[in-house]
Amino acid sequence: MKFKTLVAASCASTLMIAFAPSILAAPNADGLYLGIGTGFSSLKNNRGEVSDFISDGVEDFDPDDDDDNVFKGFVGYEFNPYFATELFYADLGRTRWQGGENVNTDLESRAYGVSAIGQLPIASWLTLFAKAGIAKWNTDVKSNLSGSDMDDQDGTDPVYGVGAQFNFEPFMVRTEYERYDFDNNYKIDTFTASAGFKF
Repeated sequence: MKFKTLVAASCASTLMIAFAPSILAAPNADGLYLGIGTGFSSLKNNRGEVSDFISDGVEDFDPDDDDDNVFKGFVGYEFNPYFATELFYADLGRTRWQGGENVNTDLESRAYGVSAIGQLPIASWLTLFAKAGIAKWNTDVKSNLSGSDMDDQDGTDPVYGVGAQFNFEPFMVRTEYERYDFDNNYKIDTFTASAGFKF
């Protein structure tokens, strides 16, 4: 259920390629574009991640639900077929840590920032890309655990990823993987599908 939207978007892009080749055209060499997307996130299972948020009793916690839906938006500018920059915002969802039968702690994360994107046009309808950037992030802690200190966290750290873009001028469809490398212990992977429009 968590990635049903991603699968549906990927299937839709595949069908468009297979059955509508006449709408494919050479991508714009430059210009403004924007898009929105959804998918799912995954938190690497390591107690060190939650120890930044719960100062006591962290050894009693285990990941109960370490993935959730992701929602993102972006606006970018393509300088040429090989290079673009983007501003982005992402709601990275919630991860839940279970500390007992009726004890849990939720970590809810968001991030925004800027990325540089290197692009490799494979065909008029297909572009592969890799990205690297900086994300300003914050994570809220919500828990029913008493007797321990809970600390919200924030910071500025790298984000990077790879993906493929299908061009249906002026529309585009993307699938991509991104890693939000918040610190040594706290990292979130996202897998998303997006739809966008080129101006």
